[in-house]
Amino acid sequence: MGIYEEISANKVKTLLLMSVFFAFVMGIILILLYIFDIWFGLLGVFGIFLVVISIIQYYRGDKLVLKIHKAKLARKDDYPYYINTVEGLAIAAGIPKPKAYVIHENAPNAFATGRDPEHASVAVTTGLLEKMNRKELEGVIAHEMSHIKNYDIRLMTIATALVGVLAMISNVLLRSMFWGGVGGRRKNGNAIVIVLGLLLAILSPFIAKMITLSVSRKREYLADASGAMLTRYPDGLADALEKLGADKTPMKSATTATENLYISNPLPKGFFNSMFSTHPPIKERVARLRAM
Repeated sequence: MGIYEEISANKVKTLLLMSVFFAFVMGIILILLYIFDIWFGLLGVFGIFLVVISIIQYYRGDKLVLKIHKAKLARKDDYPYYINTVEGLAIAAGIPKPKAYVIHENAPNAFATGRDPEHASVAVTTGLLEKMNRKELEGVIAHEMSHIKNYDIRLMTIATALVGVLAMISNVLLRSMFWGGVGGRRKNGNAIVIVLGLLLAILSPFIAKMITLSVSRKREYLADASGAMLTRYPDGLADALEKLGADKTPMKSATTATENLYISNPLPKGFFNSMFSTHPPIKERVARLRAM
């Protein structure tokens, strides 16, 4: 598949996944509200709380992420090629130049953050700057620039909020069952329907999380393809990804809350982390890039 076909296919798949996700969330809410008499007042309080948290995350999340990772604003005198690469690729992408940060970590990695291209930042580790050659660094920065241009941070904020809605609904429902606060429909309804409703309440947050992971992986493929189009050299990013996959240096500041931001999953490799990874396998990403 060529670069343009890869980009188009991933955009379509993301749109379909988000449409299914939204319909799933709305369907679960309607079903549970129909079957059970949930406390609407408490549900409203949780809903307002979730909206407030989402707004704070949307507007202040980038600064918090940079602070957590102790990222420092990069000076052109210290990192001239890094800064020049960010400036050049921002022009190529047609977006404002994002702020460039450096994280003092030996593990090679990078991420982009910010709610839109006008409020964006790119951060790379010192390990990445030391271990990548120029073409590989360009490929990594182009990938992160594509995340910014494609509004991926905004998209994942929405997806995370939808997961939060389902978790909230599930929590309220299960607590009301435990405390005996579920009303008439449960008392007079069909037992099979009640059991089905409970299963949905228990499983829906997990299903929603898996859909979110799928959306995240599609955006990684999209950023790979978009980044390759920016540099016109897919092998640069492919070579960088192979180095990232082979490097075993631990990322000390990595957390599950920020793993989806990185170009390569910074968490220790293992069955559980691989199954619930926000990133597709590096071998598959490299194979797609080599085929472009």
